[in-house]
Amino acid sequence: MAITAADFNYIRDLLKERSALLLEPGKEYLVESRLEALARQEGFPSLRQLVENLRTHRSAELQRKVVEAMMTHETSFFREIRIFDLFRKTILPQILSLRARQRTLNLWCAACSAGQEPYSFAILMREYFPSLRNWRVNFIASDISTAMLMRARAGRYTQLEVNRGLPANLLVKYFQKCGAEWEVVPEIQSMVEFREINLIRPWPSLDRMDGIFLRNVLIYLDTETKKNILGRAGRLLEKGGFVLLGAAETTTNIDDSFEPISNGSAVYFRLKAHSAFVASTQHSVVGREG
Repeated sequence: MAITAADFNYIRDLLKERSALLLEPGKEYLVESRLEALARQEGFPSLRQLVENLRTHRSAELQRKVVEAMMTHETSFFREIRIFDLFRKTILPQILSLRARQRTLNLWCAACSAGQEPYSFAILMREYFPSLRNWRVNFIASDISTAMLMRARAGRYTQLEVNRGLPANLLVKYFQKCGAEWEVVPEIQSMVEFREINLIRPWPSLDRMDGIFLRNVLIYLDTETKKNILGRAGRLLEKGGFVLLGAAETTTNIDDSFEPISNGSAVYFRLKAHSAFVASTQHSVVGREG
């Protein structure tokens, strides 16, 4: 049975409230395809009964499952390789030069899904920057989905998943075979701390960051939510800190604290010099802003 307009609007409002995800009109088919399976799994005879239960009982746990089911978790190892080349050749060398005295590097990968993205950056750092073994590297990866975080912490991937973007030499070097799956070696797993963080809720107390990966996050959000997230990201960044976005995303006309830096094939966004002062004066409120 097709979802009713009222039920569709209810799910739209729930997603906006809990995750800021924008579900455009015409996406009824997406709700049906993703939530009918959840309805059966939760023991409801139909999607309509699931929505009625949500309306009546407003179970936080069932709301969480609905939101997670509607999230897009598309990811792969070394997705958009030109971004990783930019990080290796330009961004990270600049940050390491700035932090050479402190020998501390703080990074945050938001909306990390099943972990392929943070593990890709961790592998890149281990492969090309051996000097970081003597640094204090704090690498946080976060997501709203508890199911995705469980997968990320396990660090296990199917043959199909490792075939998507992961070079064979890095697979052999940084993964070990576990039955039909491949598991990230402990050395790389230990580089990443996975945490549950909802970007539209108050953020936990975090160290000042050298870089924040927000790739393919803003594209699903409205302008005000983008401004809020980028504003908080800017106040969390150290001097010279950067934000990496997806290919279709930008800070332009949203937050003028950042300047786009291009190498011709890829772009990252660096905190402007005057914004670094603002960040340092507002450090005490980071993590408590709603």
